[in-house]
Amino acid sequence: MSELKYCQGPKCHMYDTKDRKRGPKDNKRNETRRRSHFNYLGGNACSMTCQDDWFNTYGQRALQHFGMITQPRVLTADNAWAVRRNWSYREGQSDTFYAYNYLTEERRPITEQQYDNDQTITDDGRLAI
Repeated sequence: MSELKYCQGPKCHMYDTKDRKRGPKDNKRNETRRRSHFNYLGGNACSMTCQDDWFNTYGQRALQHFGMITQPRVLTADNAWAVRRNWSYREGQSDTFYAYNYLTEERRPITEQQYDNDQTITDDGRLAI
């Protein structure tokens, strides 16, 4: 069985819905939602409202902690690479894998292992092979 976790929305308990109601009949109270899976905030918030509440409360601090960009990022031919796959639906043919440059439209063949490797394209978009 999967582990239950709480919604990280700071105001989740303040929204009045039936699934947040807990306690005996004469002493009902709202509680933060608890589930095994959430669809928002990277799997940590139960709704878009809770996701927005989290960002409004903690977003500025998160940007300061992880670093706000102070210069524009520029896409160049050196950092415009991504890995792609051509799916083959015909019997007897195999899929093809390649590195693709968004600016120059250049294609370079790669292996399936390189396609599956997270290090083939660096975090800044450069081709590492």
